[in-house]
Amino acid sequence: MAEVQRPPLNWEASAEATHPQISSSLPAEVETCLKNARFLHLATCDAMHPHVSLMNYTYLPSTPFDPSPVIIMTTNPTSKKTLNLINNPRVSLLVHDWVSHRPPTRNPDPTREGSPPPQAARSSLASLLLNINTSALSSISATINGMARIVEQGSDEERWCKERHLENNTFGDQVREDQGLFGAAQNPSPNEGDGGASCFIEGEEVRVMLVPIKEGRIADWKGGVKDWEIRPSEEQDRRGRHGLVNGIS
Repeated sequence: MAEVQRPPLNWEASAEATHPQISSSLPAEVETCLKNARFLHLATCDAMHPHVSLMNYTYLPSTPFDPSPVIIMTTNPTSKKTLNLINNPRVSLLVHDWVSHRPPTRNPDPTREGSPPPQAARSSLASLLLNINTSALSSISATINGMARIVEQGSDEERWCKERHLENNTFGDQVREDQGLFGAAQNPSPNEGDGGASCFIEGEEVRVMLVPIKEGRIADWKGGVKDWEIRPSEEQDRRGRHGLVNGIS
């Protein structure tokens, strides 16, 4: 009789809803992840062709225009993701709080290039950074599923969102210091002081897209999976129907 193939200990069936959690607020670990991560991955799809983009983003627990948590991003109006969103506003976002640099393997590749370089990977500081995903602060990835909305061009909401998004993606000297640590060029271009964000946010042609946060999934580094959903309380629902007055609840 053939040996039964058993799944690894960290395997968990997750094709359907898994350990569903319903609450009136965002799970604390997801909020922490959204506050600390630098980028997220945005997945769009049109005509059965998926497309993934690496995005700067801003997470806000609420705005003067919506009492619910939301993610702000900006996009070129002629980009592939924008065209996809016009035809299909359904999106999936992935954000994680661990360092994504590939660490040294058992069989080192001498041709490996990129950041960090091989010599940096051998330093104690770089090793600490490369392995930080084993720390208590680096534990999950969060998938957020929802409907994206392109904000009306020239509206007060668009201006407000652009201002918050630029504030949240201006990093100053930190970017240059990080580049120097891993051997990058020491003379960045003028836009690199803010991570290059301003050219993707401030332009008049740049469009603002919002993704209200309503449901998603948490996956931890051990393979555990948990689905979650936000269902507003009666008070939040009342505020959502009547809106905020001058941005004050």
